[in-house]
Amino acid sequence: MKIITAMIQPFMLNKVTSALKTLVDFPGMTVTEARGFGRRRSVQEQHSLHLDEFKNKTRLEIVAPDEQAQQIVETLVRAARTGNSGDGKVFVWSVESATRIQTGEQNEAAL
Repeated sequence: MKIITAMIQPFMLNKVTSALKTLVDFPGMTVTEARGFGRRRSVQEQHSLHLDEFKNKTRLEIVAPDEQAQQIVETLVRAARTGNSGDGKVFVWSVESATRIQTGEQNEAAL
């Protein structure tokens, strides 16, 4: 299993969600609001960064079977890309285990 975490522009959420829903057996996702900054900041911003200057982002988290992860990443990147600075990032790493609280199902059965 893999967990895919993406930080995207908030206004791209509907487009990304629509694209991901077209995938066969898409496992679902969790969406949260986030704030942060990356390396591409002006010199002035680098010297005077304050909490209220953080950029709004939307964080997506998707846990998927290994064989589906790459397709999800490609779809997500294609849908979220505007070509402008600040489009976001996608991270993928392994999930050691998963348990569905309601039923006790574990690992891929819990997805």
